[in-house]
Amino acid sequence: MYKLEDLLNLMARLRDPQYGCPWDVKQNYATIVPHTLEEAYEVADAIERGDFDDLRGELGDLLFQVVYYCQLAREEGRFEFDGVVDGITRKLIRRHPHVFPTGDLYAPLETPRLSEDQVKHRWEEIKAQERAERAHVPEQLSLLDDVPNVLPALSRAAKLQKRAAQVGFDWPEALPVIDKVREELGEVLEAMADNDSAGIHEEIGDLLFVVVNLARHLKVDPENALRAANGKFERRFRFIEQVLRDTGRPIEDCSLQEMDALWGEAKRQEKHAPNCG
Repeated sequence: MYKLEDLLNLMARLRDPQYGCPWDVKQNYATIVPHTLEEAYEVADAIERGDFDDLRGELGDLLFQVVYYCQLAREEGRFEFDGVVDGITRKLIRRHPHVFPTGDLYAPLETPRLSEDQVKHRWEEIKAQERAERAHVPEQLSLLDDVPNVLPALSRAAKLQKRAAQVGFDWPEALPVIDKVREELGEVLEAMADNDSAGIHEEIGDLLFVVVNLARHLKVDPENALRAANGKFERRFRFIEQVLRDTGRPIEDCSLQEMDALWGEAKRQEKHAPNCG
């Protein structure tokens, strides 16, 4: 079987200026990013479908993205793959002192196991220390530093809220958040009544942000929840299309009431099918 070293050599040959692949040779960090994001989502999709044969291939595709960036950095004399491995290993040892109290990866496991809450608290303390060490102006350090701008908006909203909650800037429970959802929905309606397009845009954003907050309080990952809702919508709409196709009726000729009835039938069928939302 091929090993990691073979993959690194393959990448170097693909990027060879004279003998490599023309497409690979012309790529740079920025042009690869969309492919990296796509591969990460394909990994998530394989996991959601429970297709572990597909997952193996998708993980390979995602690993190749890391190898690609490392090859670009190697060509520029910035760092190599081994440096990436060394960096992540050192960081994880540092962030798990309850597992590696001496900082030695291969030391015997002797310390008692901490609770999950204790581990999370210690993890956040260490990350805060790392942020402080990286800050160019320590007095301007923010809890929100290093929350990536490129995250999907729902995921980033949840991370921003989680950071703020560390210092008590948060509702104590879910019920007050529901009241806030109603408040924000009312403000959307007000903006609609005023025909204020800019206001509608802003208020919809506020509504989405507070719904993310509600999801966080209920321990629901908003990005995963919306992905599941997307999948559910797709399944049911495809059911409508298939029924109409089987009866020879163009979907454009059907009324909303007819399609809504078929939607209800799709829901009823899903109640008797396993693993459907």
